[in-house]
Amino acid sequence: MTLSTPTRQNRNTTMADFVLIPGMCHGGWCFAELTDELRAHGHTVHPLTLTGISERSHVHPGTVNLDTHIQDVTAVLEVENIRDAVLVGHSYGGMVITGAADRAAERVRSLVYVDAMVPGHGDSCWSLVTEQERRWYMDVVDSGHAVRPLPFFDPRATPHPLASLLQPLRLAGDFTHIRRRTYVYAAGWDGPSPFTPIYERLRDNPAWKTHALAGGHNLMRDAPRDLARILLEATEHADHADHAQTPEQ
Repeated sequence: MTLSTPTRQNRNTTMADFVLIPGMCHGGWCFAELTDELRAHGHTVHPLTLTGISERSHVHPGTVNLDTHIQDVTAVLEVENIRDAVLVGHSYGGMVITGAADRAAERVRSLVYVDAMVPGHGDSCWSLVTEQERRWYMDVVDSGHAVRPLPFFDPRATPHPLASLLQPLRLAGDFTHIRRRTYVYAAGWDGPSPFTPIYERLRDNPAWKTHALAGGHNLMRDAPRDLARILLEATEHADHADHAQTPEQ
């Protein structure tokens, strides 16, 4: 599929600041194709690597938790003076973008969850996943502070700080400031997807726009152009989108 290249004069598309948050063990490099696609359309893109992971793994994982990762995002919003961000979270990144949208409400325009967690107040990754994922979380490195990457992960993947998976998310707001919320479901898992219940619940919620793509969990690798098309749609007519409500569990 070939995407046409809009210009800043396109009345239907607003140029956006995308902030891309990876899932467990991955860095901003996992969004390389998606980043190129969005930048080719004139958007500003910030693919982040969270503290304690990949090229930022020199930070001891024992000092990193979910709050740290939320602060990674809110700091970028502040330093770059972003006022209308589209936060995109893959997998674990859904925890992070939810917290960042709550803490930096005046800087966030839209949320896009890519086969991701959609937490509510008091939820943690540990509380939301199945026993299978919890067994993975317990496969820690010798220090006990980080979860090992799974064998099929990208070779650049590194251990993920365990505390970020155990810490409950604390929310203070009601998300009425978010003009658009989108969920992108990966329909091509090799076996049952742990994200199917989230997708099926949100699909019938009028506050959400949902999509299903024929790819595996890493949609930014399996379907980068289709995912880019959805993200571009998230910038269209945002001022007319219905006000969102607090994510439910």
